[in-house]
Formats: sequence, structure tokens, C-alpha cells
Amino acid sequence: MVDQAPLPFPHARSFAPAAQLPESSVTMEQNGKDIPPRWDLSDLYTNADSPAVKADLERAAEEAKAFSDRYKGRVPALSGDELAAAIETCQSINEILGRLGSYASLSFSADMTDPNTGKFSQFVRETLSDISTNLLFFTLELNLIEEDALAAKIAESSALARWQPFLHDHRMFRPHQLSDEIEQVLLEKSVTGASAWCRLFDEQMSALRVPLEGREMTLGEALNLMSDPNRARRETAGKAVGAVLQTNIKLFSLITNTLAKDKAVSDKMRHYPRPESYRNVANMVEDDVVDALVSAVVEDFPRLSHRYYGLKAKWLGLEKLEHWDRNAPLPGMREKEIPWSDAKSIVRHAYEGFDPSLGAIVGEFLDKPWIDAAPVPGKSSGAFAHPVVPSVHPYILMNYRGRTRDVMTLAHELGHGIHQKLAAKQGYFMSSTPLTLAETASVFGEMLTFQYLLDAEKDPTQKRLLLASKVEDMLNTVVRQIAFYRFESRVHHARRDGELLPEQIGAIWRDVQVESLGPVFNFTPEYDAYWSYVPHFVHTPFYVYAYAFGDCLVNALYGVYQQGAPGFRENYHAMLEAGGTKRHRELLAPFGLDASDPGFWRKGLDVISGFIDQLEVA
Repeated sequence: MVDQAPLPFPHARSFAPAAQLPESSVTMEQNGKDIPPRWDLSDLYTNADSPAVKADLERAAEEAKAFSDRYKGRVPALSGDELAAAIETCQSINEILGRLGSYASLSFSADMTDPNTGKFSQFVRETLSDISTNLLFFTLELNLIEEDALAAKIAESSALARWQPFLHDHRMFRPHQLSDEIEQVLLEKSVTGASAWCRLFDEQMSALRVPLEGREMTLGEALNLMSDPNRARRETAGKAVGAVLQTNIKLFSLITNTLAKDKAVSDKMRHYPRPESYRNVANMVEDDVVDALVSAVVEDFPRLSHRYYGLKAKWLGLEKLEHWDRNAPLPGMREKEIPWSDAKSIVRHAYEGFDPSLGAIVGEFLDKPWIDAAPVPGKSSGAFAHPVVPSVHPYILMNYRGRTRDVMTLAHELGHGIHQKLAAKQGYFMSSTPLTLAETASVFGEMLTFQYLLDAEKDPTQKRLLLASKVEDMLNTVVRQIAFYRFESRVHHARRDGELLPEQIGAIWRDVQVESLGPVFNFTPEYDAYWSYVPHFVHTPFYVYAYAFGDCLVNALYGVYQQGAPGFRENYHAMLEAGGTKRHRELLAPFGLDASDPGFWRKGLDVISGFIDQLEVA
């Protein structure tokens, strides 16, 4: 897969399943109505036919060719200052590519059913891939420099010393680098390989319709019904979603098998010892740290998810829970609709209460057309914050339906937006954080917002129910994501022995769900197909553990904040501003935390267990 090549092209990683909206729908309160906003992408380009798009494509192609003519075959011989200048030039070209790639990606996410948007997105992908062939040599030749020679160049050049984090991270892939010719073939074929299968998945998922309640619902709308208070309605939706997924399961299984085999071929060529290895290298985290996290969570399944869902079954008056009961609202929970304007106020105040400067950044996102929150057909069903490029603000996509959970999603994505804005000062190559740290600000923002809501709630019953909802969100982030990770691991390891039938993949999914959710659950046959709609399995294999990593990390971090650690806000700012220039050990040290310490993960899991303790005695 192309994302396994050691390329300095953040634009290739920044594609998110996104889309473009009508230019007229750029504000929230249109015609006096309190409706979720659509974003305006004109800070990137006014439209796909804009002369600026053509001009930037031509400029990037010319500059990439000139860069190749100037530096190809000469990189190891460059002086420290010359090498620093070359990196600066390469970064400048990549920022143009990133701007174009982001616009195409975001345009696609907002309307994945529009064939013209899909065509434009694919055109940009293919064109950027062609342009990037003139830049590929640079990162390959950087890795040809011997360690001693590179150290000498850095010692002689303060300009090159600034690029040490970039060089260090890039050279992590040095043992897995292939020949120039093979790397170029992999890059050029990427648009017809893995990325093409990802596009097929996106378009198929966006086009799915679930027949429910006399109309054809999008998959997101149908899944939303499994949070309905009416159990019969949840059951109908759960079975209908499963039936639609099962109807398409052969295609989704083919996509999964193909991508897993593609990854296995690449892993073997690059000498990665196991399917998970590339993701850990890319995340700049050691295998043993990830293994410790996974082991700690799996060991705690009984005291976390098994215990909580046993309580939930009692609250619901059920001996067994079905899969459509997992997200059921609790008895007595007043899940009143929260208007978009109220959601903005809640999140703004939560961030301002922690740090007014962060609240000001949140205000920019909320007051400007940088968020696409309206739930409309054809739009990506998930949520993300796209960093775009440092010279332009990030964009946020979500589907706001007025629930407390949607308010928390808004807080989560705004945390990403804050992180990306603060890290932009590091430049295009060094602003992005590894996935293991990318969830830190987002989950911390969620915690701030939850605490704000909890403090504002005066009814003891509602306060307890709000705490229960937070536990469910934490279980979804930690237990469920680690279960997803174990599912991926088992599928990828099994795929190395041959293609997997849909029934085999479904059996692995069911086994992992039984293990993680506990004996109180019964899983009906249609649930065996539910693995197929999770986009992370397709787009970013083994991404999912980053959520659990971030949640447990933030739980420990939030504990330090609650204890009143001196200088916490300043250290927190510095951590976010560092972007990708520091690793987790350096970033956590000012807070007295160490992710390699076996007790670190226990601190994070203890927070969840402590909340469940409170619910047991309430």
C-alpha cells in the first residue's frame, strides 16, 4: 500500500472521506432558523473549475520537475545548509499539493453521491500522484545518508538542526525502504490500487439505503435509530441495517480481502514482522507500549464493559441485551433535543472555562463557516477535523442531530481543530502528530465539556444518568476500539493463509464482540455483518487503537489537571504547539507521566472503573 512508503507527502495522508457543499450554505442561522451549518471551502478554492486549481496544479508540476532536475542524485552530497534549503523547497511544493488534495477530499466528503465530485476527486488524486513521482527520489535519497554523515551535517548547520524531528521520523522507515524503481511503481499504481478500493467502499457505503418506516434511510439515519428509547424500533432498525449489510457482504468482503492481501504483500517486501508493525512505526510508538495497552484493556474487560453492561441490563429490566440495546438510552434519561446554538454555547463555555485562549480558537470555528454539521444525504456519515495546510484553517465535518452525544462529538472535533491550529507554526512537514497523540486534545476537550454538563445538571437522577452516558462513551472509545483492533489483527493474520469467506470474517467479529462486551449480550445472526461498515478498517488499518491510547492518556492527564499541578495550562499549550516535533515520552514528561510505565494505562482505566463504582452504589 502506498501509505507504507516512506514518503514526505502529508497530502497523501490528509485525504479524508469528505465533500463540498453549496457556496450559499455557509452560515448556521439562516433565515432566522437555528440549523447546523454547511462549510465554505472558498478559503481553499472557490470551486473545482476555479482557474486557481489549474494554476496550482501547473505550478506544482513545474516546481516538482525543477526540484528533481536540481537535486536528484545529489542529496547525500549536499552540505547541511543546502540540505535544509532543499527540505524547505520540498515542503513548499508539498503544501501546494496538500491544499489541492484537501480541497478534493473535502469536496468528495460533503457529497459522495455526486459523480462530478467523485470524478474531480479522482482526477486530483491521479494528478498529484503523477506530480509526486518527481519528488519521490528525495526521501529515498535522504535515507541513503549514513548516520554519522547526517549527524555531521546537523552539527555544522543550525538551519538543518531545525529539521531533526522530520529527519528522525522519516528515517524510522529506513529499514523498510525499497529501491527507487519499486517505490516509484508503488506510488504510480496507488491510484488504481488501494485508494481505488477505498473509493469503491466510500461510494458504496454512501449509496446504501435502509428501508425503514416507509422510506429509504441513509445508513447513518438507520444506525441513529438504535439509540431510540423504543426497543421495538431499535430492533427493527438493527435487523434492517444487518440485512442491508448482509446483502452487500460479498463486495465488502472482497474489498477487505483485497486490501489485506495488498498490505501483506507490501509488509513482506518491506520486512515488517507483523501486520500491525507499520502503523506502530508511523505512530512513532514502540510495539511493546501498544501491546501493553491492548493487554491492559483486555484484562480489564470484566471490570469495565462486562460489569457496566450487566448494570445496564438490570436498569432496562432485561436478562439479556441484544446488539441493538448497546446504545439504548437509560430509563429516566431526558434526551431532549439540543439546538445547534445551545451546543455552540455549551462547548464554547467549556473550553473558555479551562483556558480563554483556547475558547477564542473555538469561537473562530463556531463563528466562521469552517464546520459542516448538517446531516444530509450523500454526505460522509462520520466526523473528522481535517488539518488541510498550515496556511489555511482546519475544516470540521460531523452530522449534528441534536443529542448530547453530538455535542460531545462537536467538542471532540474542535479539540482536533485547536490542536491543528496551534501546531501549524511547525510547518507542513512537522505540524502533524502521530495518531497516538492526535486524539489527546480531542478527548481532553470532550472531558472538559462533560464536566461542564455534569456541573450544570442539578437533578441527582439526571446527573447519574449523565455519568452513565459518559461511561458508555468511554467504553466505546477504549473497550470497543481495542476490540476493533483485535478484530483487525485476527483478520489480517488469517488473510495471510488465504482469502477469507464472509462467514469467516463474521465469525471473527462475533468472537471479539462476545469477548469484549461480555456474557450479558446475545448476538443475533445479522450482527455478523456489522464489521463491514467501519471505515477505519478500510482507510487506515490499525488506526483504532489510537482512540484507546488517547482516552487512557487523557484520563491520566486530566487527573494531573484536577490535582492542580502547577503550570498545567502552559505545559498543555506547549504540548499542542509541538505538533509532530516531539514524541510521547517528551510530551508527557512535564506532567510526570510515562506511557512505557506499566502502571500508566492502569491509571486511565481506573478512571473508567471508578465511574462504574459510583454507578453501582448510586
